[in-house]
Amino acid sequence: MKVKIRKILKKEEEQVVIECVEVTQEVKDIYSYALTKETKIPGLTDNQRMEQFCLEDVYYFEALDEKVFAYTGKQVYEIKMRLYEVEAAYALHHFIRCSKSVVLNLMLLEGISPALNGRFFAHMKNGERLMISRGYAQKIKQVVMGGSSDEA
Repeated sequence: MKVKIRKILKKEEEQVVIECVEVTQEVKDIYSYALTKETKIPGLTDNQRMEQFCLEDVYYFEALDEKVFAYTGKQVYEIKMRLYEVEAAYALHHFIRCSKSVVLNLMLLEGISPALNGRFFAHMKNGERLMISRGYAQKIKQVVMGGSSDEA
């Protein structure tokens, strides 16, 4: 695969073009990564300060006590979305539900390992370990192992 970078003069003309014979999982991954790069989300820090943060920095979203939190490497933000809205809005950005209360970033997933009773652990690149519930384990295994056939 050839990769080219061409410098342009105006920021508003920036774009990523993927030309391929076939839309493979690798191409879908590149597409998803490019979409994620400049997506900003507003969130409330623990000291009640509103800040913008990058979607690509989010390891996972978690619902606790009817609030949704985004966990990045540096900060935890409360966001004004429901978990099902997060799941739907960021599915093309490689975010996937792994339990009733967690949506994780597959781009920051290091690997998975078996746990008890048909569940798995998601090992994130920051060292955290998240439980993958039985109901979501098969779909995550398919996506991680490259068995997904959805088109970008």
